[in-house]
Amino acid sequence: MLKTLGIKKLYYSISEVSKITDVEQYVLRYWETEFEQLQPQKNRAGNRIYTNNDVKLVLMIKKLLRDERYTIEGAKKVLEEMPRPSGEQLDLIDPKTEREKLRSDLKEVKKFLEDLLTRLE
Repeated sequence: MLKTLGIKKLYYSISEVSKITDVEQYVLRYWETEFEQLQPQKNRAGNRIYTNNDVKLVLMIKKLLRDERYTIEGAKKVLEEMPRPSGEQLDLIDPKTEREKLRSDLKEVKKFLEDLLTRLE
């Protein structure tokens, strides 16, 4: 149901990112040590939580290393040379826009569920 509405999550676990990107978890952890741009936050339990930006960055690193055959040092240089719209981190998507999209999707789900409950009564 939620898949059909195209709802994205705000945060993903390392196992979810591994499945989405087809990159092993240990490789993701290693890349965190090599690429300063890839620094997922950690939740209260100490587990990594990846944003949509982090997932896109992982996909970009994967493309550079595996498809375009860059060395790690070469991929670092490519990422450093990329224009950065704001701040120190590589902003691939606007978090405010993502929250607004998620809020809109959640309102749509809420309306659907309310309509469903009304029909069942």
